[in-house]
Amino acid sequence: MTINGKTALCYAKMGADTIIRKFSTEDLPPKNRFHYHQGVFLSGVERTYLLCKDRKYYDYIKNWMDYHIDKDGKIKYNDNGLQFDDMMPSIMLFNLYNDTKDERYKKVLTDFSSLVDVWPTNARGGFWHKDIRPNQMWLDGLYMIGPYCVMYAYYFNKPYYYEIVYQQMNLMRRNMTDPVTGLLYHAWDDSKAIDWCDKETGLSPEFWGRAIGWYAVAVMDILDFFPQEHPRRHEFVSAGIDIINALVRFQDEQSGLWYQVVDKGDREGNWLETSCSSLYTYAIAKAIKKGLLHKSYVKYINRAYEGIINSLKFKDEDLIIPNICIGTGVGDYRFYIDRPTVENDLHGMGAFLLMCSEYYDTCNQLGL
Repeated sequence: MTINGKTALCYAKMGADTIIRKFSTEDLPPKNRFHYHQGVFLSGVERTYLLCKDRKYYDYIKNWMDYHIDKDGKIKYNDNGLQFDDMMPSIMLFNLYNDTKDERYKKVLTDFSSLVDVWPTNARGGFWHKDIRPNQMWLDGLYMIGPYCVMYAYYFNKPYYYEIVYQQMNLMRRNMTDPVTGLLYHAWDDSKAIDWCDKETGLSPEFWGRAIGWYAVAVMDILDFFPQEHPRRHEFVSAGIDIINALVRFQDEQSGLWYQVVDKGDREGNWLETSCSSLYTYAIAKAIKKGLLHKSYVKYINRAYEGIINSLKFKDEDLIIPNICIGTGVGDYRFYIDRPTVENDLHGMGAFLLMCSEYYDTCNQLGL
């Protein structure tokens, strides 16, 4: 599909170029931190590069990594406590290491695997989201750690990490899925101690859009590296299909987007959120490309893609993405809908690049 004469790859390049013009590699926010905000954007840049082969995108990623990694293979700015959020950008190091054989990159990847080995868990073996969030699992965590673990298992022949990722996904799926809607709650406290949780289930009260997006994208990306013959693979396939089938029931028919609180589009104050809509579109498109979903699901990604593109604004050469929820914790309905929105936040731009690159690739491969 072309809109205004431009393909999805054209829009991905416009989005990447907008941020690259604004920020040098060392200034990409949050400055002086190796963090998932940059990671989701850079992963979108990487996928754009793999499609268009414009070297400036590769160089931007490599320069950012080299700014943050010292000569001994240590992250320079990594004093923010124990959290998976600061591991997510490492997924770009696998390709960089394969290309360059720079041992610093391998050192970072190996050091992160050692952290996974000692990560604190709840009573059921679920990784704490952060060291300051004891016993809590957040859907975000599967995106922050899951693709890294399966890529580490794949590239360095460490099959143990396949089992680790399966355990985390399975705990989320079994304990955080709502049996009525099929959606997953944002967070779960197995100890039932935190103030936001239901004291019987430990679950948070709402289905927050971007958190479910992280989970759906993670499941699809994990399948890229999970062995075909592995006995657990079918459970990731099932998890991906289940969450997509739940999500499509809540897509807004008029706009093609999804709401900040996914299942409450009819509630006062709720609003259509761009980053989660982009992440869902990415996951659905990838599932179609993998042959996990019938081509009839293309109607959902066409509607969403068109809706997101039509929501964009433009200023000179810049592409502007509106209605992106800022980073957020866990809360009730009012908490989520009162979160501020921003334009071109890296959450939203990264999700947009992922969507555009995957939509373009899926349509091309399937001849759509």
